[in-house]
Amino acid sequence: MKRIAELAAVIARHTQEPGMFGCAVPRLALIRGHEPTHPVPAVYEASLCLIAQGSKRVSLGEHSVVYDAAHYLVVSVDLPLVGHVLQASSDQPYLCCKIDLDMAALADLVMAQGGPGAPAGLPALAVYPSDPGLVDAACRLVALLDTPGDIAMLAPLIEREILYRLLAGPHGPMLRHIAAGDSHLRQVSRAIQTIRSSFDKQLRIRDIADAAGMSESSLHAHFKAMTRMTPIEYQKQLRLQEARRLMLAEGASAGSAGFAVGYDSPSQFSREYRRLFGAPPRRDIAQMQRA
Repeated sequence: MKRIAELAAVIARHTQEPGMFGCAVPRLALIRGHEPTHPVPAVYEASLCLIAQGSKRVSLGEHSVVYDAAHYLVVSVDLPLVGHVLQASSDQPYLCCKIDLDMAALADLVMAQGGPGAPAGLPALAVYPSDPGLVDAACRLVALLDTPGDIAMLAPLIEREILYRLLAGPHGPMLRHIAAGDSHLRQVSRAIQTIRSSFDKQLRIRDIADAAGMSESSLHAHFKAMTRMTPIEYQKQLRLQEARRLMLAEGASAGSAGFAVGYDSPSQFSREYRRLFGAPPRRDIAQMQRA
């Protein structure tokens, strides 16, 4: 608990306002919140999330997990999740650090240690009890913000230690399997990158399968096993999340937002938006602006 308190102190020192903030340490982001939030869809990159104070729920479809200072979250591949902070206040803010996983460094570690293990049916989104060694390493990584001259030399070493501890932990088999270049999980990761880079365009399953190096049937089966949705459903969530951001952050109309993310039919856009967010676009944005 002492290291968690230290991690909270460092995050608090380097964040003043609510939000997510990049920083001088590569692949590290600090997050602060002053109140519980409504569910917000976002794409989570493959990452480790450690909460130092407060708690949060994230959901992938109907599957939800809650994590806090006693549990850490691992996201193995880029996933469109819905998250909301459960515990936070101005006196006890939500404080979290997010460390994106360097897949090249992960693959290098796996190669140095030996071949990948079986995935053992582990999910791509999982929460585990806090690991003191992992918390200690994360605390030292975030603390480098206090000594910026040490970042270039020490950050890669600490990041490698964090990856090592993840590989040694309960999620290690899944990460080992993803790091293997010829694994189905790595192929699904390539499919995800293909969809994310062109989510606003018409994509054919054949083209996605070719980019992943899989057959169409294999892509469908392994993609759904990992993400709990089909490639087309994944693309649809990316489109709708981006449309929501355009309306909320940039003031775009529902029609222009739907068109910008690839919808030709306003009625189809409104129907699918309501199915995902529980209200038609105009009402949903008004509710979020009042919250």
